[in-house]
Amino acid sequence: MPPLFAATTLRVDVGGVPAFDGLTLATTGEHVLVLGAARALFEAAAGLRAPARGSLLVEGSRPIDAVRSRAVAGAPRDPPMPPSWTVREYVTWSGRLSGHRRAAAGALASEALRRMQLEAMGKAKLGQATVPVRRATVIAAALATGAQAILVDDPLAGLPDAVLGPWARIASRALADRRTIFFAGRVPLESPIALAADEAIIVDRSHVAAQGAPAEIAASDRSLSLRLHGDVEGFARAVESRGGRVELATAGGVPPVHARVDLGPLANNDLFRIAGESGAVLIELRPLSSAFA
Repeated sequence: MPPLFAATTLRVDVGGVPAFDGLTLATTGEHVLVLGAARALFEAAAGLRAPARGSLLVEGSRPIDAVRSRAVAGAPRDPPMPPSWTVREYVTWSGRLSGHRRAAAGALASEALRRMQLEAMGKAKLGQATVPVRRATVIAAALATGAQAILVDDPLAGLPDAVLGPWARIASRALADRRTIFFAGRVPLESPIALAADEAIIVDRSHVAAQGAPAEIAASDRSLSLRLHGDVEGFARAVESRGGRVELATAGGVPPVHARVDLGPLANNDLFRIAGESGAVLIELRPLSSAFA
């Protein structure tokens, strides 16, 4: 089975400006979190935005081909929705527009509404529905295509605290038998969506800062993602001479340089001092575990 998502030196533009450039990654899991990436990465994966350069495959095919063949469906965050349509109409038409006949689309819609616990809301007008209901409707619409891989765009963003846990639990159960990628800025480790994930990928602009089991990344509170200018190799040697560990990578061959630093015996403040001594400029420092805060 091909990776659910694979990108090689990928560049995606928004408004003629790169959202990221040179991103290379490949998933290994069946239920994946992609955290910290520009929203344009979801849009490209879901076939909503064409790459400017590089290769992008979803379920082994170009995104637009994967969507057209119903191998993949996307669930964007808060798309425009016809306010006069009911929840059931929206979900049913998703199945129809993906190529299913009326009866099959109706059956798929009923199953999707059941999975997302929207059966009682089937006749509700979308213009009067709450944000949690509308977001659940979008996922139900993706399920109604019959796709076996579902890509979901930051569905927890801005939801009230009282809703987060129950909503995430419903969504994770509804998608348990599908290959999934949840794209988000961050996801609490205790969220059912994070607990159901078997892989997390932390993206820092055009660079993969970390990849592995969510719990392992969340526990690495002494691992940092850095961006630097200047003598970064001198900085790396100095950090390692003091007991830390540094992995350097460039984003598309263009500075600043991205690095992962495991602090070892060092403190965060030591990195600024070492940067000054070695002729490097530390632009940004971010704990990897912050993606699960």
